[in-house]
Amino acid sequence: MNNKHSRINEDIKRELTAILRDLKDPRIPPLVGVVSADVTRDLRYCNAYVSVMGGDAEQALEALKSASGHVRSVLAQRLKLRNTPEVTFHLDTSAEYGAHINEVLKTLGLEEQNEDETEDDA
Repeated sequence: MNNKHSRINEDIKRELTAILRDLKDPRIPPLVGVVSADVTRDLRYCNAYVSVMGGDAEQALEALKSASGHVRSVLAQRLKLRNTPEVTFHLDTSAEYGAHINEVLKTLGLEEQNEDETEDDA
């Protein structure tokens, strides 16, 4: 990926974050953030990965999908690109996955400590 393409990805991510903050849909909780934006080379499509905290993620994703036309028009006003990409929102579950892995590691650590303690007692 070249510099220009990565800069466009970051610009779109920044602008999408600001646009989502200004949306007035009650189904979208205030803690919605854009984790990453991946734009195709021809600037026609953008996959935006969002993280939803403190609300129903599926409901928020549906609200974002229904507002994608409005989001695209505001994005076109804010960014001067040859083509304004069609934004598709996806739920980013990496934070939840990381928390799950952390819990698994904690339980494994506790089990190892318990095994070490029983071996020391013997």
